[in-house]
Amino acid sequence: MAEAPTTTDPAAPSARAEAKRRLQIGFSALAGVMLLVSLSSVIMERANRADAAAVPEAAATVAPTPSPAGDPLADTGVVPDLPLGGAGNDGGAGTAPSTPGDPLAAPAAEPAR
Repeated sequence: MAEAPTTTDPAAPSARAEAKRRLQIGFSALAGVMLLVSLSSVIMERANRADAAAVPEAAATVAPTPSPAGDPLADTGVVPDLPLGGAGNDGGAGTAPSTPGDPLAAPAAEPAR
């Protein structure tokens, strides 16, 4: 039996050149990862040194005074509009008395005769 002649494509890389290229890529990736790990280690070390050298904040020497329990909106200066007739407890009517000559006021009921 005669062996079949092997045809080699001149454009195809040889197995040796392909293995060399893969090793180069692998070593480059390994070097890149080692560089990133060492860089992050340096950054973390400097951050730890800066935290250790920082002066801790002083504690408060005066105890905070408790605020009186009240309306938080009134404490901040936001107060709802109150009706003109007083504190708003007018038996549930919910309307402020109108001023004389108010064009928007409802007409007054006429007295019974």
